[in-house]
Amino acid sequence: MAEKKVSSEKKIVATAGIYDILRRPIISEKAAKLSESNGVAFEVAANATKEDVARAVQAIYNVKPTKVNIVVIKGKVKSFRGRGTGTQRLVKKAYVSLPEDAKLDLSANI
Repeated sequence: MAEKKVSSEKKIVATAGIYDILRRPIISEKAAKLSESNGVAFEVAANATKEDVARAVQAIYNVKPTKVNIVVIKGKVKSFRGRGTGTQRLVKKAYVSLPEDAKLDLSANI
């Protein structure tokens, strides 16, 4: 009798909330250098966790990330002529490492 292989991983389905986690891909020199070593940078929602980002990348792009790093960039304090000071918005970035054989098309599924 042939044995049935049981997949332990569940397929993650892209829901409306998943698209809110990944705001936009970051296009910069650092992101270009990161893409040479199979990495991608995204701006993510302020309340997103590493697990949320990994699930969103897997659901949207069908690639399971190997590692996710998150950085919070605080807004700079700016002064305006005669109007006092204000702060720029907070930005949360996620640097996602992908497997060696994975290719990610950022223009698809957005």
